[in-house]
Amino acid sequence: MFCYAELLITQGFLFMTVFSEDQPEPAHFDEVIDVAIVGYGFAGGMTAIASAKAGRKPIIFEKMSIPGGLSICSGGGFRIATNQEKAYEYLKATNAQTINDSLLSHFAGEMVKLPSLLKELGKVNNASLSTLDRPANYPLPGYEAFQFMEYDSVPGFDQSKEFPRAKSLKSGANAFKVINDNVKNLGIEVRYSNAVQRLITDKNGVITGLLVKANNQIRRIGTRYGVVLACGGFEAGIEMQRQYWQLHPVLPAATLGNTGDGIKMAQALGADIGHMWHFHGSYGFRHTDPKYPFGIRSKKLPDWTRGVMSTDVRMSWILINQDGKRFMNEYEPYGHDTGHRYMDQYEASKNRFPNLPAFMLFDEEGRKLYPVAKAFINDPDIDVYEWSSDNLKEVDLGILQKANSLEELATLTNVPIDTLKNTIQEWNSQCSSNGIDEFGRPPQTRIPIHSAPYYFGAVWPVVSNTQGALIHNTKQQVLNTFNEEIPRLYVAGEIGSIWGFLYLSGGNLAECIISGQIAGNEVSHLEALQLR
Repeated sequence: MFCYAELLITQGFLFMTVFSEDQPEPAHFDEVIDVAIVGYGFAGGMTAIASAKAGRKPIIFEKMSIPGGLSICSGGGFRIATNQEKAYEYLKATNAQTINDSLLSHFAGEMVKLPSLLKELGKVNNASLSTLDRPANYPLPGYEAFQFMEYDSVPGFDQSKEFPRAKSLKSGANAFKVINDNVKNLGIEVRYSNAVQRLITDKNGVITGLLVKANNQIRRIGTRYGVVLACGGFEAGIEMQRQYWQLHPVLPAATLGNTGDGIKMAQALGADIGHMWHFHGSYGFRHTDPKYPFGIRSKKLPDWTRGVMSTDVRMSWILINQDGKRFMNEYEPYGHDTGHRYMDQYEASKNRFPNLPAFMLFDEEGRKLYPVAKAFINDPDIDVYEWSSDNLKEVDLGILQKANSLEELATLTNVPIDTLKNTIQEWNSQCSSNGIDEFGRPPQTRIPIHSAPYYFGAVWPVVSNTQGALIHNTKQQVLNTFNEEIPRLYVAGEIGSIWGFLYLSGGNLAECIISGQIAGNEVSHLEALQLR
């Protein structure tokens, strides 16, 4: 027997009504619209743009009171491809058989077409679009087929005035400005502080609408064409993290809005999920103020590709674990993607994670080089934490601590002094000899640690965005656990991520635009349902 449930709030009481084939389904909706899009980041915006251009009147439902979600906090670079076959080869090599080959091949082809779409979008406000010759992060087959595109300027755009609650890199804000101006230009309605609660289906399992909570009221919104979920992952969904990830805690980096709502709603209808363990993230600091909920990511240093593109930027720190030993390459080719993985080591004999938390360690000379961390957030109520230029404010706050000798450092970190001295001695020896580092850190990035006082801070895994996803086909239709389409349910962006093992820098942003374009077109060309 098919059934579904919806929640209703009346006069402060909570009711659950279950509808099945044995009783008539409610025919009435509070409102009937063309297409409902859940979430307003790059993917939701692009979906709405495509739908509107297809002749529909989409409405975006955003549960936060401000736009941009996680997207606006990004670096703003879109991955494009110059050759479909080579791009597919690379995508296949980095996904470890977690993603259907036909989906990867189709996506590779769309990456080749992406430049023309980005140029078309940029016409709305004469945004300047540049191409950067930057290969993929890992020297795997097909790596040379990729470049970066980004909107490097938008005439007259002042981020502080238009998106005052977002702290992001310039290109990320520029990119969202382009999307937002297209949305406005097409007259697309965006409803803020509208939290989608559930999806509504008929007795045949066809999506007919959704339940939306706004102003403490739940309304039934019917959709003639369908629903597109573009509401991101579960960076701030702590309960979901605990079920899918071994690591704990993992700190959200940028938004509290992404709590896995779309994944849960689709799962309630039988949707399949994949690679839920995979997330894009680095390591960073916890603020000593418990009211500040975001992780503060370690400084982003230039990416490099082993054997292809090198880096000569010096990294001021090393990481040591709870035993006082180094345990990883602190400067991986794409450290802000894989930096957290080395913390995910469990020691069963001692029932502990020896690298969690780890300690970032640098000396007085390293302290003077640059801020070791920086925050980028998008939140309506919380002000971004501004890291000091000399790292001294953080010492006063207790985020970092200072030790005047190695003995004091060992005491404060509670690690064996002999092990700590040996770690520092070996590190300094490598720095002076340019010898091979057992963890693979490039010689030109190393800086010795020998000038007291010493500085350290506990670092934790920080999630930039999750890659766990709803399974879908090339039309962005959500599939159930039997590989069948859930009628009139589509997905766009991070919530349908195809990055199943290794992430490609700029890949999520490209995916937002590509999948949003596909989902918006596909849902808008369905035959309209007759609802009332």
